Amino acid sequence: MTTTIIDHLERHAAATGGRAALHDKLNGTWRTTSWKEYNDLTRRAGRAMMAAGLGEGDVVTILGANRPEWVISALGAIRIGGISAGVYTTCSAEEIGYIVGHSESPILVVETQEQLGRVLEVWDELPSLKKVVMMRGGGDHDDPRVVSWEDFLASGDDISDADLDARKDALRPDQVADFIYTSGTTGPPKAVMLTHENLEWTGTQMGSQVDLGHEDVALSYLPLSHIAEQMASLIMPLIFGYEVYFCHDGLQLAEYLREARPTTFFGVPRVWERFEAGIKGQLGEATGAKAKIASLAQGVAAKYIGEQNAGRTPNAVLSAQYNAANKVVFSKIHAALGFDRCRVFVSGAAPIPAASLEFFASIGIPITELYGQSEDSGPTTTNLPGANRYGTVGRAVPGVEVKIAEDGEILVRGKNVFAGYYKNQEATDETVIDGWLHSGDLGTIDDDGYLSIIGRKKDIIITSGGKNIAPQNIEEALAGIDIVGTPVVIGEKQRFLVALLTLEPEAASRFAEEHGIDTATMHEDPKVRAHLEAAITSQVNPLMARVEHIRNFVVLPHEFSTDGGELTPTFKVKRNVVNEKYADEISAVYEDGQVL
Repeated sequence: MTTTIIDHLERHAAATGGRAALHDKLNGTWRTTSWKEYNDLTRRAGRAMMAAGLGEGDVVTILGANRPEWVISALGAIRIGGISAGVYTTCSAEEIGYIVGHSESPILVVETQEQLGRVLEVWDELPSLKKVVMMRGGGDHDDPRVVSWEDFLASGDDISDADLDARKDALRPDQVADFIYTSGTTGPPKAVMLTHENLEWTGTQMGSQVDLGHEDVALSYLPLSHIAEQMASLIMPLIFGYEVYFCHDGLQLAEYLREARPTTFFGVPRVWERFEAGIKGQLGEATGAKAKIASLAQGVAAKYIGEQNAGRTPNAVLSAQYNAANKVVFSKIHAALGFDRCRVFVSGAAPIPAASLEFFASIGIPITELYGQSEDSGPTTTNLPGANRYGTVGRAVPGVEVKIAEDGEILVRGKNVFAGYYKNQEATDETVIDGWLHSGDLGTIDDDGYLSIIGRKKDIIITSGGKNIAPQNIEEALAGIDIVGTPVVIGEKQRFLVALLTLEPEAASRFAEEHGIDTATMHEDPKVRAHLEAAITSQVNPLMARVEHIRNFVVLPHEFSTDGGELTPTFKVKRNVVNEKYADEISAVYEDGQVL
């Protein structure tokens, strides 16, 4: 009986060892790692960690982009009773030092010399850190504590198979295997402890719902330090035996998608919104008969996928119309994106506007939205093909209980709920009460069991009039405006709400070209202002209660970014940073008063 994720890896290596498991393209040419090679490399990594003195419960930290060495390092640690902990590549030297120091990690695996430089800045403050391992091709350093990937693997070759296997055989389902450090939207990150059972059970439940199997293919490109990417490109591939292509540079996502042609794709809303803007731009260039055909095809797809979402089988006439539309229009769009063989499209990690889901359905891409957090191993609820309701995040994953507390907070119970926060019993006790995970999110559940998210408890805006306002739905409506990138609603202790808006680059560029505007100054152009005022007045405010109306706004001259500090590595807005960084802009827009 399988009890740990390592058992799954060894099962695939023994049964179909020659089949492809991993693909990477670090030197311009795709390189394939078979299941047998994958398993053997994790065994060598485990031996090397044993030789370095890694014991049960010790942590191996990993700092690098998506590539085989990342997952091999993680599994090498896990198979000998250690713990894997990812570090975001965007972390500063101080943030790296915090995670390595907090976890008391003796081994840190890094990818580049630049990352090593950040580590060297704080190494003297990290008494636990004994060794830094450079990933393949990362070079070395004259510091004897820094070793190459090849030398590190070779250092454990004298460890016997018997000693290595004894460590694996001693693993327990309730043993902690993984630390997920929260992305720190409020305060220092906390280490979420996930056990073998958490990971194995959750991965099995999720993959089984969409019938994942060894014939499937995924593209790994979101940070592996995040639970969503770990579940999609580390845990579930181990369980179901499917192939993973690694994209080590997010700027090359479009190219890698076309080459990998995944059958399953997980995207955060920011990624889907970029696709949407590009596709709309291309469709907008069509004229005459082509434009009419595209419009008719979109109408057919919306009806066809609408029937499927409701659990109904489209009738013969609609099916024939959809097949024709797919052949003439959608197949070309899908191929251009790399989605020509994709059958599972998922959005998560942050809310996605229902309008975006409707648009993708109209081009034959049925996206299902899910909801969860690190503390429950990723998923709590999910929409599914045949049971997909836009505006909700779906129904509870089988085996998971979800209920709403009296104050509206979402509570979760199941085998996916974490083992607690490392070194933080107080926070653990505040989060898990009587076996129920208190998510920190507010929501409602309809009569059919579909969960809708209202917002974060900590994000609630309390106006000077004492009104409690959840900004999420307002921001979702603002994001539906054609040229808006990321909106943030402001209003704490104020008489009315205002919004900070960034512009979506592709859509804004098209708008500038159409209206003869300089893109460098369009954030302050009167035509842009008038367009946004009209859209907020007609598209956003009518959907909200009067107290939730946006009364004024400011357009920022640039996008929010991880480098700028406004976004987490998974593109969630850090509201505290935004409020502090743009305090002058916020003050100015309130001084202007109500204009809408």
